[in-house]
Parts: sequence; structure tokens; C-alpha cells
Amino acid sequence: MNALLMDERLPLSVTVDGSLITAAVRPRCLLSDFLRGEVGATGVHVGCGQGVCGACTVVIDGRPVRACLMLAMQADGCRIQTVTSLSELEGGQAPGPDGLTRLQAAFREHHALQCGFCTPGLLVSTAIFLARNPHPSRAAILAHLNGHLCRCTGYANIIAAIESLAR
Repeated sequence: MNALLMDERLPLSVTVDGSLITAAVRPRCLLSDFLRGEVGATGVHVGCGQGVCGACTVVIDGRPVRACLMLAMQADGCRIQTVTSLSELEGGQAPGPDGLTRLQAAFREHHALQCGFCTPGLLVSTAIFLARNPHPSRAAILAHLNGHLCRCTGYANIIAAIESLAR
């Protein structure tokens, strides 16, 4: 490929967590790299880089998406929500007096996190999951978690946290 094309930058305009962002990005820049490096959305974690672990999950126009599998240019004109928009993703409920959303409080109460690396992606996708299915069965919760890897908790506490909100 021509070296000039590799350095070419294209205009991009997205709304990230309520803020309009305009930038010039390389055509092959991943959305995860753009969000972390250009926007400063460090809650978007990059684990596997192959869409398997779910750590980079964001919401684009209402759909959960793996940011490591999408080019930044593919999001042009879109509304992107990261873990920073969690209270909005949970239906706009204000965080409690401790500053935590209901989902964050449930994760804390049930010890559903340890190192925290997978947590932002889990919270984002679980907020969308519960918005679409407020009373999921255990089987539905397990199927939902199938797209997330957590090496610390063993999942039992994550399942308990989600079940506590599903009651």
C-alpha cells in the first residue's frame, strides 16, 4: 500500500458519552484505539483484540458492539456510549448516595469484580441486556455472559449480581 495512503486521515464526527467529537483519523484506526487514545475514554479496555473477551464493549446507537472489531470510520455520525454513560444506559436513574448506579452497586454487593479489567464491558453489555430483558432466567444470564471473559471472579458472583437486579 502506498505510504501516503497509510498516513492519510479522514474526518470523523461522533458523539461519545454526550459530547460531540470531531477528529481526523487514519482509515484503519480501530474504534477502541480511537476511543482510548484520541477521546480519552479509558473505560474502554482492550483485552484480546479479537472480540472474544468483551472488555471493549460499547453501545453504538443502542446496540452493544465490540470496539476492537470496528474501525473508527464505521462509527462516523453515530452515538457511542461507554461505561461513563452507565446511568443513562440503566434507564437514566441517578446514581445512589455512594455515586454508584444500581448495576455497579449490585456488582460491589456481590463481589462481582476483582481486578476490574473486564468490568466496564460487563456493565455496559449487562445494562443493555437488562433493559431488553428485565427479568431474565438464569439460562438467559448465562447465555449473555457467554460473550465475556473474566479470569478473576469465576462468574458465580457476576451471575448473583445480575440475578439480584432481575428479581
